[in-house]
Amino acid sequence: MTSTTPWDLFALDRLVDDTERDLAAAVRSFVDRRVRPDVGTWFDEARLPVRELARELGDLGVMGMHLEGYGCAGSSATAYGLACLELEAGDSGLRSLVSVQGSLAMYAIHRWGSEEQRTTWLPRMATGEALGCFGLTEPDFGSDPGGMRTRARRDGSDWVLDGSKMWITNGSVADVAVVWARTDEGIRGFVVPTDTPGFSAPEITRKLSLRASVTSELVLEGVRLPADAMLPEAAGLSGPLSCLNEARFGIVFGAMGAARDCLRTALDYARDRQIFDQSLASFQITQTKLADMTLELGKGMLLALHLGRLKDAGELRPEQVSLGKLNNVREAIGIARECRTILGANGISLEYPVLRHANNLESVLTYEGTSEVHQLTIGRALTGESAFR
Repeated sequence: MTSTTPWDLFALDRLVDDTERDLAAAVRSFVDRRVRPDVGTWFDEARLPVRELARELGDLGVMGMHLEGYGCAGSSATAYGLACLELEAGDSGLRSLVSVQGSLAMYAIHRWGSEEQRTTWLPRMATGEALGCFGLTEPDFGSDPGGMRTRARRDGSDWVLDGSKMWITNGSVADVAVVWARTDEGIRGFVVPTDTPGFSAPEITRKLSLRASVTSELVLEGVRLPADAMLPEAAGLSGPLSCLNEARFGIVFGAMGAARDCLRTALDYARDRQIFDQSLASFQITQTKLADMTLELGKGMLLALHLGRLKDAGELRPEQVSLGKLNNVREAIGIARECRTILGANGISLEYPVLRHANNLESVLTYEGTSEVHQLTIGRALTGESAFR
């Protein structure tokens, strides 16, 4: 009998247009050529050639691809989501690099910055020449960013920033940091060149997840900035939360890329692996596992594509992004763990991507809003009652 793929079983290609399909194919080709041969080694050695990859990703056109102008591609949200899917099929660290660059740092400047800030940074960030990071999370304030302790005080016409941020992707390789701080007028965002005196970004090591990704602490000790370093249009938490919503949208698709890669690996392995004189794929238990995982992958992709179309129409609400992030990361990590069982002992080896994806997804499950935060966001939408405070 002939076999089919999970993608074909749900006829997902019928739900994307030629432009979106071609873009996804181009990113997939890049990942196959540039990332897959080395990502196991990068993960093992806890490193990523960020500068090299950033330039190549800029040439590919995916840095800030969903933004308009300033050298950005201005693609649809759905196309951006599909690019995130293909990047995360390579590794979550690769998608995080692009997501933090485009959906956090670039989006913050594009949406909330001055024209001078946009023209200074966005064209170079779109090409990958300049790298950005996003400083919101603090050592004691993750899910509750409103409690941040980082302060910005006025000193004449300048601003002086003091504080620290934690778990910052791209931090120690960034040229510019978007840093959120408490002022006498409330929470404001600042564009901070990382060569400013008093700014440092020690790298966080000994990670068991997202090892092929640069993660850092940001330390600000008397960082003096001119008045025009502040993002003029962002006041309060709505600024950083809007950026997080952009990044969460990419995760809705990206997690499905990791899940797809795991499922494809398990399918290929089950077909080739012989046990008790027959293929592992011929056993009922294996087929029920594969069927259940295909069902969840397909449902997650249908949800992602639906949210993408809503975003393209300007109708996507934050609680709907929470639906996608909660469901798709939860299902992706379940698929990765189940695929590991099909590979048996080989599933723990970096010769296969499955446990690497599972480890990465442990971080994806937490960042850009924990599962609990998204559950409460959905609960608030359903009941009209906030359980956060």
